[in-house]
Amino acid sequence: MKLISPGALSRFGMLGINARNLDFIGRYNQREQYPLVDNKLKTKMIAQEHQLAVPALRFSLTQQHDVEATIQQLDTMSGFAMKPAKGSGGRGIWVITDRRDGKFVKSSGIVVDHDDLRRHMSNTLAGLYSLGGGADSVIIEDLIQLDPRFDGLSVEGIPDIRVIVFKGYPVMAMLRLATHQSDGKANLHQGAVGVGLTLEEGHYANAVQNGHPIQEHPDTQKPLNQIAIPEWPTILYLAAQCFEVTGLGYLGTDIVIDRDRGPVLLELNARPGLAIQLANNCGLLPRLRHIEGLRETPRRDAADRVHYSIEKLSKL
Repeated sequence: MKLISPGALSRFGMLGINARNLDFIGRYNQREQYPLVDNKLKTKMIAQEHQLAVPALRFSLTQQHDVEATIQQLDTMSGFAMKPAKGSGGRGIWVITDRRDGKFVKSSGIVVDHDDLRRHMSNTLAGLYSLGGGADSVIIEDLIQLDPRFDGLSVEGIPDIRVIVFKGYPVMAMLRLATHQSDGKANLHQGAVGVGLTLEEGHYANAVQNGHPIQEHPDTQKPLNQIAIPEWPTILYLAAQCFEVTGLGYLGTDIVIDRDRGPVLLELNARPGLAIQLANNCGLLPRLRHIEGLRETPRRDAADRVHYSIEKLSKL
């Protein structure tokens, strides 16, 4: 593997982890606002208050004695997504897509029974998947239905769109595609594919898996260079609105396109990773510094910020 010098990375405009933490997360994200995004249940509640589209919540539980009653309710459902409220990196998420002989079929095809569900919920409540290892809650949501325009582009899971938002401006985006290696999760560090997207139109710009350039999905061999995200302005607008919702200046927004509902906000991240730069073959720093230099009088609304990003940032 060829090593790149720090000087070359700087000229490329790459944002490093120290600069991200000190210059952007530390400066623009207030600690008291973190619980709004570190807890998926709180994120869902505040997003609904602001009338943003989110997956429908079916159940939430915080106590062990709620587990048995919840399992009885799940017996009436053919599919659902079960998540730790305070989890990160896709850990602890189970997506149930079908039923078979009274058991539950995960998106990976693995079959689990009531005891497996019971054990998983108990582990989640005990904090096995939570950010700090403390007690957690279990969230059970409706399934996102795959938009047929993404057929063959994601395996064992639903693709999502990560948009980095800085001071309310969308600055960079990528499509994350689940693979067999990533166990159906859209997390690049677990082996998902990252497809960089142009800010102007949401079209393919570049693609990587495990840090290496690729041209097609590793499981389906479907070409990636024809990707064009539908409803692109709506997606950027939904991402930009999350600035007002959370007050966080540096934010990762994860959005999915549901077959029936269109763009839906899945979750938010106050510490978004840096691999989006590899997916785009482009550094974040010039776009972030450009936004820092703006004087905003009067302050732009979300729609104006999206328009500005499309017109200006895509040229940096």
